[in-house]
Amino acid sequence: MLKAVIATNNKHKLEEIGQMLVDYNMEVLSMGAVGLEGLEIIEDGNSFEENAIIKAKTVMEKTGLLSIADDSGLEVEAIDNRPGIYSARFAGEEADDEANNQKLLSLLKDVPEEKRNARFVCAIAAVFPDGEALTVRGECPGRIGYQPEGTTGFGYDPLFIVPQLDRTFAELGSEAKNKISHRAVALEKLKIALKDRLGV
Repeated sequence: MLKAVIATNNKHKLEEIGQMLVDYNMEVLSMGAVGLEGLEIIEDGNSFEENAIIKAKTVMEKTGLLSIADDSGLEVEAIDNRPGIYSARFAGEEADDEANNQKLLSLLKDVPEEKRNARFVCAIAAVFPDGEALTVRGECPGRIGYQPEGTTGFGYDPLFIVPQLDRTFAELGSEAKNKISHRAVALEKLKIALKDRLGV
């Protein structure tokens, strides 16, 4: 069975990616399972794709195994597509989800609903033991609410409203979210790309 390391210390991302790859003939390993728990990787790329490759390449070079990493974030049109690649540390290096959400709400406090368009973006990189890298991208359009709603998910999920459902990611629950999210779209593309690359 093919082994793949998911290059993240974010347990929520690990769970989401693991759930979505469960029907693929692949043994998904955490950073901890390969002795890299707590490894700090400097993400100094200028795009989601560059950061995803940096993470996956670093882990592949340390393990010799196929490594998969995502870099994802929120782009809000009214504030020049910020926070973008800085989504996780929007309110500062030590900021938590609540602080990031409060900063976003503060910046959008006078922005009317029709101008609160946003999208979640996810770039996933797979780096193979021979050094070859491939990337895919998924996006999920939506809008930003006026206050947090829902109790599941993480990050900006309580503020991100899916228009066709008129509910936030945090109100949907993981099973429903994982069918439509930016990460779900990217992972479906990744499955196709891996099958093409591996011939399985």
